[in-house]
Amino acid sequence: MRARAGAAVLVLAAGLLTACGGGGAEQENGPIEITWWHGQVESQAKVIEELAAEYGKAHPDVKVVPAVGTTNVDEMLQKVQAVLAGGKAPDIAYMYGTWSPVLARTPKVHDLTATVNAPGFGWDDFWPSERAVSEVDGKVVGIPAIVDNLAVIYNKKLFDAAGLAYPEKDWTWDDFRDAAKKLTGGGVYGTAYPVTGTEDTVWRFWPHLWQQGGEILSPDGKKSAFNTPQAVAALDLWSAMARQDKSVYLDQNGEKFLPLFQSGKIGMVIAGPWALLDIIDHKISYGVQILPGTNGDHQTIAGPDNWVVFDNGARRTKAATDFLTWLTRPEQDARWTLGLGNLPVRKATTELPAYRKFTEDFPGIDVFTANLDNAKKARPQLPAYPEFSEKVGNAIAQALVGGTPAQEALTRAATEGDRVLERSR
Repeated sequence: MRARAGAAVLVLAAGLLTACGGGGAEQENGPIEITWWHGQVESQAKVIEELAAEYGKAHPDVKVVPAVGTTNVDEMLQKVQAVLAGGKAPDIAYMYGTWSPVLARTPKVHDLTATVNAPGFGWDDFWPSERAVSEVDGKVVGIPAIVDNLAVIYNKKLFDAAGLAYPEKDWTWDDFRDAAKKLTGGGVYGTAYPVTGTEDTVWRFWPHLWQQGGEILSPDGKKSAFNTPQAVAALDLWSAMARQDKSVYLDQNGEKFLPLFQSGKIGMVIAGPWALLDIIDHKISYGVQILPGTNGDHQTIAGPDNWVVFDNGARRTKAATDFLTWLTRPEQDARWTLGLGNLPVRKATTELPAYRKFTEDFPGIDVFTANLDNAKKARPQLPAYPEFSEKVGNAIAQALVGGTPAQEALTRAATEGDRVLERSR
């Protein structure tokens, strides 16, 4: 998951639920053509085209046609909604994992449960955090396309200049605060936090809540559960760092903190593996460490995205699922994910020579891969989650930027979040 828009999901859900039509006409015989909306550009799109051509060579009865569909993955759900309303749909589309609850209610989305449970598919070879986002109420709505997680990337040169030891695996949030404070000065911030009020703000907060045994929602999913003394303490920590220590760069559009890190102006950032490519290009001497922990718990959060299959008739659906089964085997996974600087979606991929080279080309990426074991929970699988998340994101921003007391901000967010949950039932 990267920073992504999600506010329109509830609006789009209604259109998806009522969309009708059978997609393209079912092919009775002859070669099968399946459309693949991947939403990728440049180097990613080139790899997609190579994989589609390779599959077609080995399977002359199937033609996989990659099509961007939209050049912005953020708009993929809206694009699919539009074509569904017109009676057509791609056979495969790249979808954010946060959209899974909406997709699970869409009749045209093919249930992949039988596919992933088929002998030889290896569903258990995918990390639990990936499977959790793919499954909604017993229905598998997608096969993982990308997985990531949050860890801390730090500037070794700045640590050396401040006389600080590099973070160890057992570090705590107090250690993190202390390091940020000592790194701050001379135009340098110790760390940063995106305060856009979007999910980019919120998903950085949930791991700290989970580490303390907290939950986002009540067990029945009807009420918020994050307004606890532990959550208040977590937000108070960031507020103190931002407003007292002045050690946090508050990024109000979410697009500045990584370039500032790349230019040596921020000592530590909480980010995912996607950030490494640009950092390497800027020749920054960096290290990667798992998130600080609470009482030995270093839980993180993963943001998997999925390949989703739409039902355009039995032959096309089978061709699409057969292709995805091939695409997500370790050998193809290595080309699609590792070749583009992304984490493997399967554990078996880490046993390939390609993965060993990957760790050499992207120092510290192995920390992110191992950190997938610390991603033990998923965000709530509810269509209302994006709107619910906005309430929490606003509360975090109000506390860090506006100085609203953490208890007041979280209490308001819980009240507003409960209204969102009530309306969605």
